[in-house]
Amino acid sequence: MFGQEGSRLRLEWGGEGVSALGGSCAVLVVVDVLSFSTAVDVVVARGGSVRPIRWADRAGAAKPADPSWSLRPSSLVDVPAGVELELPSPNGATLCDAAAATGAIVLAGCLRNAGSVAGAAADLAAGGPIGVIPAGERWGVDITTSRETATFGPLRPAVEDLLGAGAILSALRQQGLGPTSTEASIAADTHDRTPIAHALTTCVSGRELIAAGHAADVHLASQVNASTAVPRLTNGTLRPT
Repeated sequence: MFGQEGSRLRLEWGGEGVSALGGSCAVLVVVDVLSFSTAVDVVVARGGSVRPIRWADRAGAAKPADPSWSLRPSSLVDVPAGVELELPSPNGATLCDAAAATGAIVLAGCLRNAGSVAGAAADLAAGGPIGVIPAGERWGVDITTSRETATFGPLRPAVEDLLGAGAILSALRQQGLGPTSTEASIAADTHDRTPIAHALTTCVSGRELIAAGHAADVHLASQVNASTAVPRLTNGTLRPT
């Protein structure tokens, strides 16, 4: 029941969603719009790659060659081709690692690459179910604080990830794929009727980033289908498909 059996297009939230869908889906798409998946898209679109680091393992992550590079997408717009970054995050990076353990093909999706990720997911699934996993946020986690002092709280479903997942599911529906679970249909319908840029600047996560001086990150994240990059997790690293 909780795996949404009988539907080809499925949606469930966070780590529990990975557990519910991972055993039965051919492809899992992890969506963390603000900001892991958007950061990955920016790097991969420039010919780089990202190694997701679970939040619990962040203390051992290698420091980037350029100290200005970070989880913030706007810090990555000039990364050179061939660079490989280790990016810890409590949401998207942690979920990518968990999704890989299920044996499914894992892609990282966001608003920027929704159409391209949808196309790749349909091809890679080869007729099998596709699960889209909006990461949500975690109560008590603030990526603008130091990694050492930030805490890791329970799941908070997030507007931006609902819209990012909905963008991918809407593109999949337009390809005639289905049947679609109720959860996936509602996400796609919500995306289709929502003014995206306004939603991202006025939702809690967007307002938090803007208040911290990171409006450029929100702007980058809100650009629907601005990218054709399709990051696929291969041997622990998100690379161009």
